[in-house]
Amino acid sequence: MSHDIVIRNGVIADGTGDELFDGDIAIDGETITQLGNVKAKGKEEINADGNLITPGFVDLHTHLDAQIGWDPMLTPISWHGVTTALLGNCGVTFAPCKAEDQELIAAMMETVEDIPRKAILSGLPWNWESYGDYLDTLETLQPAINVGGLVGHCAVRYFVMGDRSADEQPTQSEQAEIAAIVGTAVRDGAVGFSTNRFLGHYMPDGRHVPGTHAEHSELEAIAKEVGKAGGLMQNVLNLGGDFEGEAELLRKEAQASGGRVLFSITAGAKDSSGQRVRSMLEEMQSNGMDINSISTPRGTGFISGLQCGLPWKSGAWQTLASKDLADRLATISNPDQVAILVAEAQRTEGTNPSDLFYMGNEERPNYVGSDSESLAGLALAAMEHPAETFLRMARESNGKALFTLRSFNKNLNALANLLSCDYCLPGLGDAGAHVSQVMDGGWGTFVLSHWCRDEKLYDIAEAVRRLSSAPARIMGLSDRGILKPGMKADLNVIDFSNLHEKQPEIVHDFPHKSSRFIQRANGYLATLCNGSVLLRDDEHTGARNGTVIRAK
Repeated sequence: MSHDIVIRNGVIADGTGDELFDGDIAIDGETITQLGNVKAKGKEEINADGNLITPGFVDLHTHLDAQIGWDPMLTPISWHGVTTALLGNCGVTFAPCKAEDQELIAAMMETVEDIPRKAILSGLPWNWESYGDYLDTLETLQPAINVGGLVGHCAVRYFVMGDRSADEQPTQSEQAEIAAIVGTAVRDGAVGFSTNRFLGHYMPDGRHVPGTHAEHSELEAIAKEVGKAGGLMQNVLNLGGDFEGEAELLRKEAQASGGRVLFSITAGAKDSSGQRVRSMLEEMQSNGMDINSISTPRGTGFISGLQCGLPWKSGAWQTLASKDLADRLATISNPDQVAILVAEAQRTEGTNPSDLFYMGNEERPNYVGSDSESLAGLALAAMEHPAETFLRMARESNGKALFTLRSFNKNLNALANLLSCDYCLPGLGDAGAHVSQVMDGGWGTFVLSHWCRDEKLYDIAEAVRRLSSAPARIMGLSDRGILKPGMKADLNVIDFSNLHEKQPEIVHDFPHKSSRFIQRANGYLATLCNGSVLLRDDEHTGARNGTVIRAK
C-alpha cells in the first residue's frame, strides 16, 4: 500500500498546544491518514528534514470578498501559511444585495475598506441576491485556499430598509425581517454575522454605515437567529467611546446566541492599557460566555514612502503625489524642488514624524524599531528637518524606503500583555482591505518569528495553537486546525529558524491597474491545502484546491 503524499522527518506541532514530537504524516486525497512512523511509501514524498510541521493557519479577519474574483491565489496570506480565511468582516459584505443596489454596496465597501469600486464591480460576476447564492458564486472561482464568509449587517439592513438603514431604527417587523434574513444566511452556509459600530466607517454620502447606531435589541434578535443556526457573532465596536456599553452588548449577544462572539481590539498607549480588555475577557469567560477577541500582533497603520502615502499632503507635496514614481524621483533629485517641499513641510502639519518608523533596508522589515528609528529620531541624528530626511532616504533608495505609521498598538508592552491572554488571538491582518495603504497580511509569520522565536512570548506549541486550532474553533471548524488522522490535510512545513516576512512591495495587478502592497515570506518550505501542495519553497505551485466552507 502507498499513500498519495508522505511528509517525513518533521518536528510536529499538532495545533493542540501539546508537546512537539518527531514524526511523519501520510495524506490520502484531502485527508490526513497517519501520523508517526509511516512505513508505506508516498507517490510524492516531502522530506521535512527536521523542520517544523504545523496545521495550516486560520485567518479570522480578512476582506478578500472582492479580491477573490481576480486573485484566486488570495495573496498575500497564502504566502504566509494561511489555508483558511474568513471573509465578510466589519459588517460590510456583497450579499444579500438587490440588483439595483449593487453600485451602492460596492461603493460602501470602497469607503469603508478602500477597495476600488471599479475593481469590485468589474472583478466579480454580481449574479446573486441572497447570501447562499453568493457562496455558490465563490465556489465557481476555485480559490487556492479555503474561504468562509460572514453575512454583514450593512448589507442586510440596506436590503430590508433601503436608504433609511443608515439613519433610522427598524420597525418591529423590519427588525424581525433583518434577523430572519441573517438566520437564513447562516443556515445557507454563512459562518456567522458581522456588525460594525466603529464611528470612522462611512457611506459614500458621509453618513455612518447602516448598523453603526443599531440598538442592542436589534443585535440581540439577530444573535438569537445566529445562535439557532450555530453561527458566530463578529463585532467591530466603539470601545473607545463607550467601553462599558459595548461590553454589555457583547454579553447580551453571548446570552442571546448561546454561542461564539468575537470582537476586534487594540492595546492603548499605556503599559497597563491591555489589562482592561484582558480583565473584561476573563470575567466574561468565567461567567460561561464564549467571548473572544482578536488583535494585530504589532504596531500598525498606514505605510508611508515615496511610492505610496506621503507624510505631508498640501501644496508641493500634493503636486508630488499626483506624479508617477519616475516623475517623483526626478522631482526630488532637483535641489530647488526639494527646497520647496521642505519649506512646505515646515509651515504645514503632516503625519507626526515621531509615529513614522523606518522599516529598514534589509530583506526582513523592522516592525519593532525604537524611537531613534522613527523619522523624527533619524532626522534629529542627521540634524535635518524630517522632510529632508524623508526625501533624502527616498532618493538614496530609489524610492523604496518605507515607513510604517504606528496608529494602533503603539505600546508593545501593552500589546504583549493583551496577546498573552487566553482569549485574545493574534490576527486582524485586514488582508484585501486598504491595499495601497496597509500591509499586515503576514501577521502569522510575524507571530512565529517575533513573538515566539525572538521574544519567547509563546512557546512553539502555543503559538501554533493560536494560529490554527484556536481560530478554527471560533470559526466553527471541526475538521481543520489540528494534525491527526481524519482531519483535512491543511498544513505547513516551516524552516522555523529562518522564517520572516519580506519587505512590502507595491504592485499594480488589481483591475484597472490599481496599486496595492504585497508581502512575501521566507521559510515556508511547503504549504498544503486539502492535500494539494499550494506552496513550495515560498512560491506558489499554481494549485487551487481550496473550498468554500459552509457552516454546518
